[in-house]
Amino acid sequence: MTKKLPLALQSAPQETIWWLPRHEEKLAEKNAMERVDLVFLGDSITQAWEKEGADVWQAFYQPRHALNLGFNGDKTENVLWRLAHGEIDNIQPKLLVLLIGTNNAGHRMDKAEDTALGIQTILSVLAEKLPQTKILLLAIFPRSAKPMQKLRVLNEEVNQIISQFADDKNVFFRNINSVFLDDEGRITSDVMNDFLHPNASQYQIFADAIEPYVVELMEEYRFSDEKL
Repeated sequence: MTKKLPLALQSAPQETIWWLPRHEEKLAEKNAMERVDLVFLGDSITQAWEKEGADVWQAFYQPRHALNLGFNGDKTENVLWRLAHGEIDNIQPKLLVLLIGTNNAGHRMDKAEDTALGIQTILSVLAEKLPQTKILLLAIFPRSAKPMQKLRVLNEEVNQIISQFADDKNVFFRNINSVFLDDEGRITSDVMNDFLHPNASQYQIFADAIEPYVVELMEEYRFSDEKL
């Protein structure tokens, strides 16, 4: 008897009325861009660059010819479906920022190894479709107010596994989660009102935290670094 794949690996669209139309809109947006040098791929935290983080996106990423492929509620299997249906076809970005997995924990409480395997499968698809693109794999953001709450612990278990997927040649793992936590590892409501999604004020902090890696991995030349 063939063992059934975990849900995290079963490529599938979301069953919501807005999801497939957004997919079609993103295909059209990608195809209309003269070039795509930077891609953000993920769930609602990534989609929120279009709303809560819109001003920061405009300042940091619009000039870099960036494409936002974040979809509210996405789990790993939803991302796999999107990748199989054209969202990164016919582009060769310099960098792709991947942040996915918290909905596998929060919606179904998938086992950490299943979520991690879903992320590893996404990385394999990205390597096949975007062989020249560097991947910045971010640790799943902290959730729940306190460090030892069930979903926070589950996400951290995933992060421990996926950190091993980095080879520092094509895939680079970075954990910026400390910027969202207080000295006791707690999330406060002024950072994440629902203890899951960063508030609008946090998107500047998010951008600042990953900026050194974005600059490095996109191999950007800064005039400020020029030796006169």
